[in-house]
Amino acid sequence: MATPFLISCPSNPTSGLTIKQIAVFGRVLVKVASLAEAEQFLRQNFRHLDVFVDATTISSAGDLVDVLNAGAAKILITLDQLTALSQEQSVPSSRLLVYALSDTELDTFQQWIAANSSERNDASVCTAPALVPSAARKLNISSDSPRLYTTFGSQTVSEESVKSVIQQDAIAIIPSQALTVERDAAGQISPAKLIASRAVTDQANGLYATSVTDERGACLGFVWSSDESIAEAIRTGTGVYQSRKRGLWYKGQSSGDVQELIRIGFDCDADCLVFVVKQIGRGFCHLGTETCFGASAGLSRLQKTLHERKADAPAGSYTARLFNEPKLVEAKVMEEAEELCRATTKEEIAFEAADLFYFALTKCTAAGVTLEDIERNLDLKSLKVKRRKGDAKGPWAEKAGLVSSESKPAAPAPAAPAQPPAEDRTSRIEMKRVITASTPANEVRDFLKRPSQKSNEAIVALVKPIIQDVREGGDAAVLKYTHKFEKATSLTSPVLHAPFPAELMKLTPEVQEAIDVSIGNIQRFHAAQKGSNDALKMETMPGVVCSRFSRAIERVGLYIPGGTAVLPSTAMMLGVPAMVAGCQKIVLASPPRSDGSISPEIVYVAHKVGAESIVLAGGAQAVAAMAYGTESISKVDKILGPGNQFVTAAKMFVSNDTSAGVSIDMPAGPSEVLVIADKTANPAFVASDLLSQAEHGVDSQVILIAVDLNEQELRAIEDEVDAQAKALPRMDIVRGSLAHSFTLVVRDINEAMVLSNEYAPEHLILQVENPEAIVEQVQNAGSVFIGPWTPESVGDYSAGVNHSLPTYGYAKQYSGVNLGSFLKHITSSNLTADGLLGLSKTVETLAAVEGLEAHKRAVSIRVAQMKKDRS
Repeated sequence: MATPFLISCPSNPTSGLTIKQIAVFGRVLVKVASLAEAEQFLRQNFRHLDVFVDATTISSAGDLVDVLNAGAAKILITLDQLTALSQEQSVPSSRLLVYALSDTELDTFQQWIAANSSERNDASVCTAPALVPSAARKLNISSDSPRLYTTFGSQTVSEESVKSVIQQDAIAIIPSQALTVERDAAGQISPAKLIASRAVTDQANGLYATSVTDERGACLGFVWSSDESIAEAIRTGTGVYQSRKRGLWYKGQSSGDVQELIRIGFDCDADCLVFVVKQIGRGFCHLGTETCFGASAGLSRLQKTLHERKADAPAGSYTARLFNEPKLVEAKVMEEAEELCRATTKEEIAFEAADLFYFALTKCTAAGVTLEDIERNLDLKSLKVKRRKGDAKGPWAEKAGLVSSESKPAAPAPAAPAQPPAEDRTSRIEMKRVITASTPANEVRDFLKRPSQKSNEAIVALVKPIIQDVREGGDAAVLKYTHKFEKATSLTSPVLHAPFPAELMKLTPEVQEAIDVSIGNIQRFHAAQKGSNDALKMETMPGVVCSRFSRAIERVGLYIPGGTAVLPSTAMMLGVPAMVAGCQKIVLASPPRSDGSISPEIVYVAHKVGAESIVLAGGAQAVAAMAYGTESISKVDKILGPGNQFVTAAKMFVSNDTSAGVSIDMPAGPSEVLVIADKTANPAFVASDLLSQAEHGVDSQVILIAVDLNEQELRAIEDEVDAQAKALPRMDIVRGSLAHSFTLVVRDINEAMVLSNEYAPEHLILQVENPEAIVEQVQNAGSVFIGPWTPESVGDYSAGVNHSLPTYGYAKQYSGVNLGSFLKHITSSNLTADGLLGLSKTVETLAAVEGLEAHKRAVSIRVAQMKKDRS
C-alpha cells in the first residue's frame, strides 16, 4: 500500500524534490502537454515508480489510450474526456482518475458510474478538500478503498491541511516544490511527517513496526522506525531505522552491508511500515545471510550467484564461458526453449524450464538486466489496454503444427525457419587512436592505466571463506567446490597421483612432437641459467670467507588456468624449470572438465616433468589446497602460475598467512601486449601480434605505439586488425578486448620507449628499424620480442623463454618466472681466528652503537679467549 499522498510535478522538475526522491514514495502525478512527452517520461521512469499522468491537455481519446498503453498507472482527466473515453470499451475504469471539483460535477460523475456500476464502480475521483466527505458519501467510497484524491488547487498547501485530508482517508495531491527532505527547511513540508501521521505506533514502545523487503517483495527482516529515522532514511536515500538500544541505526555503517532506499509504504491497515530496499553487501542479517530468515532461494538465489560470477567467474567455470562467449549463451537459450517445448511430463517440464531460466537469466545478467527489470516489464504488459492478437509468428507456428504447409497461401513465399543470430562480422573492429602531440600529457598517462579491476578487498572477501573451508574441510571441501564451479559431479577424488595412466595422455603424434620440441627448448634455456646460480665463494678480507650456494625449493605448486582456453603451455613453462632446478615434489593444479577429465596435454606435460600429482580443482580452492595440504593433496612451499583476479587474490592471501608457510611468484592481472612499430613494420605482422593477445579474453589489453606513422600507414594497420579479427573464431572476445585498447601515435622512438617503460608491459614487441639497439632502452617489461620474425607466440610456446610473466604494471618490480624462481640462495661465513681478530673492533663498535651488548660480547669473549690461548 502506497503512502497517503501523491506528489505532482512537471516532467522535468527544476525545483522541489527530484524524480529519484519522489520515487521513494512510490508514485508521481506528472503534468504533460502531449502524448510524446508522456511516453518519454514513462520510458525513463516506469521501472522506478507508478506514474499517474495528468492528461487534461490531451484531447484525443486515442492518445489517452496510448498513454495507458505506454504504462501509466492512471490518467487524470476531465468529465468531458471521460465522456469521450466511454466510447473506448477496452479502457478499465480502475485506470481513470476524474476531476470533479464541485457538487454538480460530483453528481455528474455519480450518474456516469450508475449508468453501468458493475464496470465503472472502481474509477477514482479527484475533488477539493472541502468536498471530501461529500464525495465519499455520494460515490460510496469506503476508507479501505484508495479511490478518493484531493487537490488543493490555488490554495496554500500546509502540513496541517494535508494531514487533515489524510485523516479523512483521502489521498492528498501535493506539488513537489512544497516538499523537502532536508532538515528544518522553513515554509516546506516534510513528507516524513506526513507518513508518520498515517502510521500506527506500537503500544509498548511508541515506535513503528517496519518490514524490510527487497525489490521483488521478499522480506529481508523486521525492524523498528521512528519519526527521526524515517526522516533520515528519506533524506539520505538509505536504510535508516531505530534501534531500541542504540538509537538511530544507519544500516551497514559498520559492516558495509548498506541499503539503497527504493520505496516506503504501508501494509493494508497502516500498522506496519514497508521499506523496499536494494541490499548491498553480504545481506541484511547480522549473521551475514541475505535475510533474517535464511538465504534466498529460486530465481533470487540464481541472480545473486550470477552477479557474483559476472564480477569474478572462477577460472574454468561454465558460467565464465557463458559470460565470455555471448553466442554460446544465445545458442543455449534456443536449445533449452526447444527442449522445454518437447517436454511432456510434469517433471520434464519443470527440469527443462529451470534450464531455460538459468540461461535466460545469464544472458540478462551479462547485459545488466535484473529480475526486477523483467518483472516491471511484465507489469507494463499487464497495463496494456489494447492488445494484439498474440498468434505465433509464421515459422514458429508451422514448427509447432499450428499451420500446415498445405494451408499456407502460395504467395508470398513462406519465411525461412529462424536461425541463431549470426555473429556481427560486418561492423568495423578497431582501437581508439590517440595523437600524443595534441593530447595533454595527463590524458596520455590516463590511457596508460589498465582497465579497472575489482578492488582487492572485495575479491579477498570472496576468496577468504573458500580458503578457510578448504583448510578445515580438506578433500571434501575441494571436491565440493569442484562440483559446484566446474560441474564435475562425477569426481570422487580431488587429486590424480603419478604414475599417470597412459589412457589419460592420448595425443596425436603432431601434438606430442610439438610438446617435446618445446620442452626441449625450455629445458635448454633454463638449464643455461644455472651458471648465474652457481656457488660463489670469496675472501672479503684476510681470514673472512663468504659464500653463497643455491638449493631447490623442495615442494612447488604450479597453477594451470582453465577457463576459455586449454593451456598446456603454462604447464611446460612452470614444470620444466621446476624439474631443471631439482624440486623434489612438483604438484600441478588445474580445473577439470565437467566430466571430471583433464586435458591430456596437461597430463602428458606433468608426466614429462616428473610431477607427483595433479589437483583437479581451480580457483581459490586449488590455491588453498596446495598452500595448506589436505588428506590427499601435498602441501607445497611455493605456488606459481597465472590466474584471474580470484586466483591472484587467493595466492596473495595465503602468502600473507604465516601459518601457511608458502610464498608465491608474483601478483598478476589480465594478459597484455605492447607493440612498437615504425615505418619499416609490416602491417599484417603488427595486427597479428596485437590480436594474439586480444584473443586471450575480453579483459586483455593491447597497445600499439606507432612511431611517426602517417594516416595511410596507420590505416593500413587498422585495416589489417579489422580483417584479421573477423577471420578469428574468437572474434567476439577480440572485439571486447579491443574496446579498451588503443594506439598511441608518437613523434619518435625515444618518446615510444618512455611510454613503454611507463606502462611496463607483460610482452613488448619491437617491430622497428635496428631493434637490437633499442633493447638497451628497455627498462620495464616482462619479455621482449625483437624484430619482424619474432612473434610473441613463439615465446608463449616454444622458443625457450618463459611465458609466465608479470602483468598489470608489475614488470616494474618483478621478473618473469625463471630458474631462480625455483631456487633459494643460502649464504655462509667462515672466519679464521685472525679473520675474527681483524673484524672484532668493527663489529664491537657497531654493536655498541645499537645497544646490543650480547652481540658485542659474542665477539669480545672469543677475542679474549684467543689472546689467552696465544699468551
